[in-house]
Amino acid sequence: MRNALELHFTGLITVLLPASSVHGTYKPRVRCYDTYQLSLKFERCLDSEVVTFETLSDDYSKIVFLHNDRYIEFHSQSGFYYKTRIPKFGRDFSYHYPSCDLYFVGASSEVYRLNLEQGRYLNPLQTDAAENNVCDINSVHGLFATGTIEGRVECWDPRTRSRVGLLDGALSSVTADSEINSLPTISALKFNGALTMAVGTSTGQVLLYDLRSDKPLLVKDHQYGLPIKSLHFQDSLDLILSADSRIVKMWNKNSGKIFTSLEPEHDINDVCLYPGSGMLLTANETPKMGIYYIPVLGPAPRWCSFLDNLTEELEENPESTVYDDYKFVTKKDLENLGLTHLIGSPFLRAYMHGFFMDIRLYHKVKLMVNPFAYEEYRKDKIRQKIEETRAQRVQLKKLPKVNKELALKLIEEEEEKQKSTWKKKVKSLPNILTDDRFKVMFENPDFQVDEESEEFRLLNPLVSKISEKRKKKLRLLEQQELHEKEEEEEPEGKPSDAESSESSDDEKDWVEEVRKQRRLLHQEEKVKRQEQLREDRQTVLKPQFYEIKAGEEFRSFRDSATKQKLMNKTLEDRLKLEAKNGTLSISDTTVGSKQLTFTLKRSEQQKKQQEAEKLHRQERKTLRRSAGHLKSRHRRGRPFH
Repeated sequence: MRNALELHFTGLITVLLPASSVHGTYKPRVRCYDTYQLSLKFERCLDSEVVTFETLSDDYSKIVFLHNDRYIEFHSQSGFYYKTRIPKFGRDFSYHYPSCDLYFVGASSEVYRLNLEQGRYLNPLQTDAAENNVCDINSVHGLFATGTIEGRVECWDPRTRSRVGLLDGALSSVTADSEINSLPTISALKFNGALTMAVGTSTGQVLLYDLRSDKPLLVKDHQYGLPIKSLHFQDSLDLILSADSRIVKMWNKNSGKIFTSLEPEHDINDVCLYPGSGMLLTANETPKMGIYYIPVLGPAPRWCSFLDNLTEELEENPESTVYDDYKFVTKKDLENLGLTHLIGSPFLRAYMHGFFMDIRLYHKVKLMVNPFAYEEYRKDKIRQKIEETRAQRVQLKKLPKVNKELALKLIEEEEEKQKSTWKKKVKSLPNILTDDRFKVMFENPDFQVDEESEEFRLLNPLVSKISEKRKKKLRLLEQQELHEKEEEEEPEGKPSDAESSESSDDEKDWVEEVRKQRRLLHQEEKVKRQEQLREDRQTVLKPQFYEIKAGEEFRSFRDSATKQKLMNKTLEDRLKLEAKNGTLSISDTTVGSKQLTFTLKRSEQQKKQQEAEKLHRQERKTLRRSAGHLKSRHRRGRPFH
């Protein structure tokens, strides 16, 4: 948070930081920045919060601080130098260079004078005001002016120490358009040249005076009703910069016409205009200062000359683009206007999926094609006005295009709820018709309820019975409230036996209705199957050819059909089938998990080859046995037969 700012020609910026903070109270401090180095020169802490301060030299070697505890603190280049007090709490002060006098105004009718050459207080100036808020000294002829809480400006001559003029700013600030709720006080004061003075009031008005007249030349209202905090003159464009806590306005001092305005996000405490440039600095209720550069007011300072290059790059070119005076039309628009013969001519420029044509030509052709466009527009506007007036009348029920039966049912249920007094005892639920989440259900045809479907026909009896039961219950509750005093013994309005018998009758009717719908569905399915069989008999089958994959042997269509059925089954069913055939074995392991063992299924060719190998092995075995039998007989000496 920044309280005040002050600039010097030597390239220094002095910033005053207050003591208050969000998390507590800290020591107030002052920071001095070196603009040529763009860095912090020094930072000093103070004992109490500062109301205002002023530098008495071109550099930071002589600074005077006015504290809120009546202390006046002097700082030199090395730091704190001297401190003294004034009799009353001060609000502002000014320095008179010819006499080296400091003029202090505050919560007193006296203006205290402190002479820095002699080092002592001089006799004060006695004003007619109860308190003084601000003061300023004209740098040309040295006239001292002070603004009072009564809304007056008293002008004094420091040489004779006597009052030479009195201006009633409170009376002059009241105009025909302004609304005054309290007495305006003087909150800001600034001289410009020898004869011009600007006065700011606590009600948001700025008065421009010529010292030769007691009537203001111009009265400018900020229209915010906030006290004016700062006033500055910009001589190159004859502008006055006035600021309150919300906005900084720049306006011409001759005509009062607004030049521009700045409205920061946070409240403004003080404004400072860099001399001879277009840079503006603001002290805000934020940790950072507000810095604005307006090239129209002047060039950038030497220490930030790069701003001129940036503004030149960001400057908006007023030149119009190529297609500013052209209308984009599609091929369909050209067909509607009858201008398809212009495709390829210089009157149309192809661009993306359409063309650009001169806007004047477009309006002229459109007027020729549809001369009654204005009449249609006028009729549409009249129709809209009539519909707006009809909106206050009783509206008829307009059913949507999709799901009309469902919408009618919801409307009837809503009307019954509104008619019944029982709705006061329950919490009202949102209506589906007015809910945007279900809006598509009554607009998109894909959400149309199919009343011929099996699900709807089976659920329809249940839905209808529930709706009838709900209606009966509402009527019974209404009768109960009407006859509550007469029939206190039966709170439901009828004997419990009758209710139970009625509920049982409803259940029987519902069961009969469901059975009836099921019988109808079975009959329809039977008729469909008969029609399908009749169509199959009438159709003539044509021979179809199939290609056998390489490496496979064709046996029959039955094998392929069984193979296809097996492929369509789930993994669980296939595992059960393989376990049943013996190609899969499932066993438990020692750790509690399952172990699957698959046996590869052999093809028919492999089975034949395996059987041939088995027969070959058996023949060789028999041959070996017969050969061994012959050898044993030869050893025994038996002859061969």
